[in-house]
Amino acid sequence: MWRATILTLYPEMFPGPLGISLAGKALANGLWSLEAKQIRDHATDKHGTVDDTPAGGGPGMVMKADVLARALDAIPADNRPRLIMSARGQPLRQGRVRELAAGDGAVVLCGRFEGVDERLIEARGLEEVCLGDFVLSGGEMAALTLLDACVRLIPGVMGKEASGVEESFSDGLLEYPQYTRPAVFEGRPIPEILTSGDHAKVAAWRRAEAERLTRERRPDLWAAYLARKSPKTGPKP
Repeated sequence: MWRATILTLYPEMFPGPLGISLAGKALANGLWSLEAKQIRDHATDKHGTVDDTPAGGGPGMVMKADVLARALDAIPADNRPRLIMSARGQPLRQGRVRELAAGDGAVVLCGRFEGVDERLIEARGLEEVCLGDFVLSGGEMAALTLLDACVRLIPGVMGKEASGVEESFSDGLLEYPQYTRPAVFEGRPIPEILTSGDHAKVAAWRRAEAERLTRERRPDLWAAYLARKSPKTGPKP
């Protein structure tokens, strides 16, 4: 079973949207498990203090290394990666999502306030993960997104396994356009080739459209895609 453990100041946010639809059904069927743990349980004072003023001055508060360390160390050691959702982390890519989904699960620390004491990240070897170039109020919403991306790839969660293969980023490209009935919508027909019954032509059209959209909308992905397709050059053996 794929297991997710979340360290948070707001465990009531979980499972949230992960308790419905595909992820919710998979959770109820035992394909994965979710445990949200309260960080404040590891504070040592009567106020449940988890943060303090930043060293060197500045606005806001910083989450304390000692409290977070106790929270992390209370989780039995296993092979699951330990992540922290962070705006300065490595951007989350579909390749990393597939790696996480193929493993035993993940332990995810959700930061708040101005951030987390750097010494905690270093001492516990946390992997910093970022969803994009923007800032959220805390790591919980990012963690929900991360878990959703992983859970849908767990075998048995999606109705058709091909759904996880022919989609955006599966081959380094954006997904091709999709259509369904009615045959004509407000004067716009479904592309004729998609109703031709010629599977080879349909596949070629979809590949061409995926390449076109990626080239137009994501030049970074397009450049990486071309680099992978180009033949390797070097000295002959």
